[in-house]
Amino acid sequence: MAKQVVFSGIQPTGDIHIGNYLGALRNWVRLQDDYDTIYCIVDLHALTIPQDPTEFEADRLRAAKMVIAAGVDPTTSLFYYQSQVPQHTELSWILGTLTQLGALNRMTQFKEKADQAGENLGLYSYPVLMAADILIHHAHKVPVGDDQTQHLELARDLAGRFNRRFGDEFPVPEGIIPEHGARIMSLQDPTSKMSKSDPNLGSRILLLDDPDTVRKKIGRAVTDSGSGIEYDWDNKPGITNLLEILSLFTDTAVDALVEEHHDKQYGAFKQLVAEAVVDGLAPIRSAYSSLEDAEVSRLMNKGALDARSSAEKYQVGVREKLGLTGH
Repeated sequence: MAKQVVFSGIQPTGDIHIGNYLGALRNWVRLQDDYDTIYCIVDLHALTIPQDPTEFEADRLRAAKMVIAAGVDPTTSLFYYQSQVPQHTELSWILGTLTQLGALNRMTQFKEKADQAGENLGLYSYPVLMAADILIHHAHKVPVGDDQTQHLELARDLAGRFNRRFGDEFPVPEGIIPEHGARIMSLQDPTSKMSKSDPNLGSRILLLDDPDTVRKKIGRAVTDSGSGIEYDWDNKPGITNLLEILSLFTDTAVDALVEEHHDKQYGAFKQLVAEAVVDGLAPIRSAYSSLEDAEVSRLMNKGALDARSSAEKYQVGVREKLGLTGH
């Protein structure tokens, strides 16, 4: 029996941090065992904000190296740059003709990002391209953070709308949302998600941060009034965020950590979290340093060839249903 297909993507802009790793990349790696996994660097999405071409090219390669260093195996997973597979944008245009403006107007991420990047058509239609990213490979499952569920719902709606109008073509994708780690929060503001774009560098831990930097950032993490190690997002968001991080890096249940460390002082608890993160990132930093740019570029080019072949196989069916075959 054929495995179901999983698709996900990550933007190449900004350095990848532990929120990206714990909420996405680590799950990507684990999913490789049970699914046919397809992952890509969504570089076209990144163009919704201005990019310096030279820096952007370096960002793309660095992101690819980070994903591989985190454990995604490009000989097991299909892994490529989105821009090198033109079927993504072809399908995006087609889906755009089925997308109601009201659906795009309700997208909260557009409202948030438009304040920072300025309104543009690419940013507005971003969710349609995201839907095409998923549907072009007939993905069955999509690992998503809880802030991406709105975009997944649009992809599901468009798949159903296309199928009803033109005949069955796309599986209706379902989300995979991890119980923990879907939303790692800022170290400086635990009510906000850890973000690449936060101007406060102390708000996030990068996968390539050296051990001393990790210790300093966690040591300066905002905690809460009172004492005691408790899991309570409403009253102790700082400690709760650190508990999430510790749980994920040690594969230990939060309840067990609370029971073990309930009476610990905040400073001692931060040290414990810091060492767990240092140990967890060590293999990634080592793997990254061993990767050669030329080899990663070769793997990405091969992935693009395979992805174009896979996408075209499905896109033929889409064109036939729309009367675009040229016969």
